Amino acid sequence: MNFGKETETLEFKKSTGEMKEAMISVAAILNKHGIGTLYFGIKPNGDVCGQDVSESSLRDVSRAVYESIRPQIYPAIEEVILDGKHLIKLEFNGNLTPYSAAGRYYLRTADEDRLVTPEELKSFFVANEYREKWEKAPSPASIRQVDQGTVKAFWQKAVSAGRLPEGRYSCPVILKRFGLVSGDKLNHAGEYLFGSTHPVTLNAAIFATDEKLTFLDMKRFEDNICNLLGLAEEYILKNIRWRSEIIGAERTEIPEIPVAVIREVLANGFAHASYNGHTYHEICIHPGMITIYSPGKYASDHQPEEYMKGNHESVIRNATIAKILYLNKSIEQFGSGFKRIHSLCKDAGIRFTYESDDLGFKFILYRPKIQSDSPSVPLDVTLNATETAVLAILKQKPDSSRNEIADKISKTVRTVQRALDSLRDKGYIQRIGSKQEPRWEVLK
Repeated sequence: MNFGKETETLEFKKSTGEMKEAMISVAAILNKHGIGTLYFGIKPNGDVCGQDVSESSLRDVSRAVYESIRPQIYPAIEEVILDGKHLIKLEFNGNLTPYSAAGRYYLRTADEDRLVTPEELKSFFVANEYREKWEKAPSPASIRQVDQGTVKAFWQKAVSAGRLPEGRYSCPVILKRFGLVSGDKLNHAGEYLFGSTHPVTLNAAIFATDEKLTFLDMKRFEDNICNLLGLAEEYILKNIRWRSEIIGAERTEIPEIPVAVIREVLANGFAHASYNGHTYHEICIHPGMITIYSPGKYASDHQPEEYMKGNHESVIRNATIAKILYLNKSIEQFGSGFKRIHSLCKDAGIRFTYESDDLGFKFILYRPKIQSDSPSVPLDVTLNATETAVLAILKQKPDSSRNEIADKISKTVRTVQRALDSLRDKGYIQRIGSKQEPRWEVLK
């Protein structure tokens, strides 16, 4: 029987004779992902070879973990039988990175363990400084103020994705296993991930132009991170353009920006945000671009371009939040966000950039330009800011009155009328209603 390939969270050892190497793998996996599984009795290629298992061999594994791994962890160790062959299964997790094995620090890369460089070790402690002050501190929310449906959806998705072992889970088990409680309170990470207290705010808006002046829609969402990810994705996908293509014998709807790009940017924004400040997450949909903002100064010494081109380790500001989002597959892999976004955008022909300051990080996705098939609209016609704003409002609500439009764009009714006349003369709109009850048909 073959058990498959080793991964960043799964390690195989032929026997407990490789105990030292096993402890190195445990520390490396903990430092990268905070959770993992190791089997004794499986060859590196995944072939099950088995090994002698007794009470003393199980105690040997437990003793090795106790003596080698710092800070202390409390793994689950059990005997399992596959195809009549006996194995030792070691499941472990921890939130107190960095972890050492016999006094040395390691990091998991693909299926290999490597020594942590001094610079990387420094980054661990910098990340921990924020985390210890915020993630692990008790929140005002009690353990009872947890969204049980969201917790259940998390472990079901994590198990389905193969990133959480199958088992009998419950809210208390998940909260305790991933260090989301502090006494009888949820800690900050627990409340922000799964709390029913609406701990995180997301502002979302649609603007008439590429400046934040005239908005066509504005929403304020307050929920936990896991739920907000879904709400944010839904808001963007509902308010961007889609096209239809015939693939095979079926019609397929395709968004102007790939869903995978939107999902990756959102998940990384929530994973790496600073939650002890005074700014909110924000989504702005403009005619020419979508901006996704997350609060908190960019944490890494490496620029996004370096992550796109190289294989630098991610500086994880919120280790527990990032781990949960990795387990339910909101994040594909630690340290690969920029590289993955770059690849996806390149394949789809989407241009992007970013802005960063001491308050937050903004990711900017540029929307593809609309190609007009209407010969009545000259392509070289340019609109001024007022005309652009009026046209955008009419696209949203064709029966808008001059007074409604004037109120939305903070202009006089006379200015709005001039814009309407100009748009009509340029072939962008035509009136199909009466002067008393006007209704405009947008031609482009």
